[in-house]
Amino acid sequence: MKKSPDNEMGSPRGRKKRIGIWLYAGILTLMAVIFFLSPISRPFVRETSWNEFKDSLLNRKAVERLEIVNNESVNVYLKPGLSSDPGPHYRFRIGSVESFERRLDEAEKNFAEKDKAVVTYTTKTNWPGSLLGWILPLLFLFFVWRMLLRNPGGTGGSSPFHFSDSTATLMEKGNKSPVTFQDVAGLQEAKVEVKEIVDFLKAPEAYTKLGAKIPRGIIIVGPPGTGKTLLAKAVAGEAQVPFFSLSGSEFVEMFVGVGASRVRDLFRKAKEKAPCIIFIDEIDAVGRSRSANAFYTGANDERESTLNQLLTEMDGFSTNSGVIVLAATNRADMLDPALLRPGRFDRHIYLELPNLSEREAIFRVHMKPLILKDFDEARTLAAQTPGFSGADIANICNESALIAARKKRDAVTRQDFTDAIDRIVAGLEKKSKIITDAEKKIIAHHEAGHAIASWYLKHVDPLVKVSVIPRGKSLGSAWYLPEERQLKTSAEFNDMICASLGGRAAEEIMFGDVSSGALDDLEKATRDAYMMVAYYGFDPRLGPISFYDSSGRMNGSFQKPYSESTGQLIDEQVRKLIGAAYERTKELLIRHKPQLMALAGLLLRKEMVFKADLEALLGERGEEKGQEAGRLIAPVNVFGFDHLEPDH
Repeated sequence: MKKSPDNEMGSPRGRKKRIGIWLYAGILTLMAVIFFLSPISRPFVRETSWNEFKDSLLNRKAVERLEIVNNESVNVYLKPGLSSDPGPHYRFRIGSVESFERRLDEAEKNFAEKDKAVVTYTTKTNWPGSLLGWILPLLFLFFVWRMLLRNPGGTGGSSPFHFSDSTATLMEKGNKSPVTFQDVAGLQEAKVEVKEIVDFLKAPEAYTKLGAKIPRGIIIVGPPGTGKTLLAKAVAGEAQVPFFSLSGSEFVEMFVGVGASRVRDLFRKAKEKAPCIIFIDEIDAVGRSRSANAFYTGANDERESTLNQLLTEMDGFSTNSGVIVLAATNRADMLDPALLRPGRFDRHIYLELPNLSEREAIFRVHMKPLILKDFDEARTLAAQTPGFSGADIANICNESALIAARKKRDAVTRQDFTDAIDRIVAGLEKKSKIITDAEKKIIAHHEAGHAIASWYLKHVDPLVKVSVIPRGKSLGSAWYLPEERQLKTSAEFNDMICASLGGRAAEEIMFGDVSSGALDDLEKATRDAYMMVAYYGFDPRLGPISFYDSSGRMNGSFQKPYSESTGQLIDEQVRKLIGAAYERTKELLIRHKPQLMALAGLLLRKEMVFKADLEALLGERGEEKGQEAGRLIAPVNVFGFDHLEPDH
């Protein structure tokens, strides 16, 4: 086995370890010497009492000599012939010398002079015990001091003496990240941006000869799961320079000034390793806008002082040549504008949810370690999962393997992937959930209402299947295949609102009453209606006005960006919009009431109705587009109290 450099005795760490061994050996030797010189190591002396001493020894005239030590105790020496040990043989404590002498005289008053014990007085100092009393506390303090100074991470933080040191993890050639750009599927534009930084650090002459300067910082912004941290790991794996990695929350502590000190220490270490890269994940934890901290105490706020130090280090009076800061966040709207300006973060890379081709590439990356059985349809899976992030796709692949293993299969099949998508999007199938016949009838007509409305509305996404099997917190669901569109028209919004209200309208038509199961539908319809009126300017009375706040700074404001009368107008128009959509949906379902009843009966018999069954019952959908691209997607209209539409 090859020796590690750190374990070799000739290395600095080995020499330090050897010195420690000799130090501990010397301490143990000293303690052994003190022990053998101390009274503790001498022959055993039996403890006794005055009465026992008087009855068993003194009255038998077996005592040769009594030694009073420090006026506190008496050592008893027996006459020769009674013991081979020179003594002392017994010991007992006394209250006072006067009392002991009086009691001894009284006990020996009838003794002959030759039988009386000789009494001597001595003063002894137990210097080994005293020395141990000094050494042991000092040794204890020494070991406590060593434990406090010990720092397993090598970067500070675990020791009080290194409390203000940076906690960043340093990656160099010996411990580089195993992730490279080949492991990052999709994100082609983002990879080009960060690759240029890596190339700049590897060969700066190609850029500097043209007068270019290395960027100070790059910030990666995107929704959760889009690969921000993965991209940074790839940079760490590709870069031939030191890479410092830490989270923004590691700067913030309960002690004022620690965050700023850690920022200074981080950049000090980075300057020593320059050229290098610093990666700060979730930078919004420390870079939040200072205007949003109005309720804090200004200069005494720890987060604000840490941010000020970070601003100074990135573009202060002193330059940091060769130090590039790479940061990631999904809350760019909350960052301080001074942090985002050129000169600090020169480049902003915005990551979006992957498109069809990018999802296919991501599926291929995560399907590599899986054992597949006659299935390599990454394109089909990508078409089934519009709006899914890279983390969602990784979860699908892992869940499909778990499902295959649960079913004792030797390989992962297409059905496992389909079940995994159902499991992740809608939750675990719960056929054992107790539902009465009356409730199941309401659920079947509710879902049939969604299906009929969606089938005959022009702008609603193609319907794929309808189910009354409980999943997660939902009691039933209608599944759609959304098209990947960047824009939505007013007509498309209206049709989607009508489709959302189809379940409640079907309940009212068939039973003359409504249930609480349309909560999620009403929430979605209300949200879309408010977006149409207040954000997109679709309302004719309100006009082309938008109260959308892209910066996110009005979220915590007590004052709305419009007057009370405008707010009343918005509420009024939203009610009118939803009311008109509801009446339109009811008229549509009344016209197709036979199909509604037939589909509800089919759902009660089969529990799950697919596209082929819908076409056989309702005929071809005239405006249907792109259904052959895939078979399955997230349920948009779900019957249940707490089931929310996935953010895909």
